[in-house]
Amino acid sequence: VLGALFPRSARPVYPAATVAELTLQHLRLVGVSSALTLAVGIPLGIWVTRPSGADFREIVSAAVDFGQTFPPVAVLAIMVPILGFGLWAGVVALFLYGLFPVVSGTVAGIEAVPRTVVDAAHGMGMSRQRILFTVELPLAARVIMAGVRTSVVINIGTATVAAAVGAGGLGDPIIGGINVQNMGYVLQGATAAALLAIVADSLLANAERLLTPKGLEA
Repeated sequence: VLGALFPRSARPVYPAATVAELTLQHLRLVGVSSALTLAVGIPLGIWVTRPSGADFREIVSAAVDFGQTFPPVAVLAIMVPILGFGLWAGVVALFLYGLFPVVSGTVAGIEAVPRTVVDAAHGMGMSRQRILFTVELPLAARVIMAGVRTSVVINIGTATVAAAVGAGGLGDPIIGGINVQNMGYVLQGATAAALLAIVADSLLANAERLLTPKGLEA
């Protein structure tokens, strides 16, 4: 297929690694960075909706906004002298870039829980921790998962840039193809990354439906 699309190219197929190998590298990069994003972003979003963290909400919001707007390439350039070339420079850049949807989704989801429901739980004698885990988070799950889906899909696309610092993944054929002006390489990496994003979004959509309490699916 690639030979037919690019007849003038002597070698349209990326030779350094198979698409399967590159996809596994890409999944590792996105998986590690997204796991860190969720481990930090969801508790951070919960914290700023609690009385103990309410005073820090503007600071947290400004910090995650900055992480979203700061170019990932610039973060990579800063991280390379600190962490060196390889996986972790890419992980840090993706971690910072993916925080905003997760934190904002968590805050929006919890704040969308009707106050009357929370007050009723208080009236039943539930502790704040129990209300959070049995009332607020289940009712906010759909909005939180929407933020998670956005973050992961963004990271899958953005992770291609991390190949510039030796993080590997589907960005390797894209960057390599641009360097040698071989559009066959570029097409392989871009198509695989797009398909991976579609599959990930579909899987997370199913997880969102499973986590949504009965009666709130519509």
